[in-house]
Amino acid sequence: MSRLAGRIALITGASRGIGAAVAKRFAAEGAHVILTARTSGGLEETDDAIRTATGQSATLVPLDLRKFDQIDQLGQAVFDRFRRLDIIVGNAGVLEALGPVAQYDPKHWQRIFDVNVTANFRLIRSFDRLLRASDAGRAVFVTSGAATAPYPYWGAYAASKAALEMMVRTYAMEIARSPLKVNLVDPGVVATRLRAQGFPGEDQSRLTPPEAVTDAFVDLADPACTRHGEVVRVQE
Repeated sequence: MSRLAGRIALITGASRGIGAAVAKRFAAEGAHVILTARTSGGLEETDDAIRTATGQSATLVPLDLRKFDQIDQLGQAVFDRFRRLDIIVGNAGVLEALGPVAQYDPKHWQRIFDVNVTANFRLIRSFDRLLRASDAGRAVFVTSGAATAPYPYWGAYAASKAALEMMVRTYAMEIARSPLKVNLVDPGVVATRLRAQGFPGEDQSRLTPPEAVTDAFVDLADPACTRHGEVVRVQE
């Protein structure tokens, strides 16, 4: 039997990269996936791939995560339709620009924290009760090695991922007595658009493809998963 059969999963940043790969894998494992991203076209491409592979359709929600009230509206919509959420994957993230901390553009700094930290806080705030309504709620957030390994000019992104890790691990401690399991995944070096933005001269054909890191997400989304409050590193 498929490991996620009958589960309802919400995935952010699902129009490409890791988010799209996880969406396709979850659907192949039997989940009904709710996909969000800013671009409708990318979401439709992911949905087309899911339909071709499984014969099932995803629920598509074009959404700018910086518009925080829309996250609350999405939470209400999921409650109205499904009455629960089994899995949430906070995958969406942005790099914006690299630069020295002392000279970094405050607008870019704010945009990074809005998506990488505050949007995930709002997701937790909006979907906590729906995840608790599941018999085996699972929350997975995507982090980066940058959270613990300082690198020149990556300060804003690194600080946002460090903040995300602390927030999620604290949340995990607070709900430790519930059936809900909360973890983070560091996928390592993966061929994504964000990676290409940070390393524009890199040959992405030599990097790990997004599809190769989806096992970790399925493991953490599985109702049988017992891991909690951890940072799971796919590539050591």
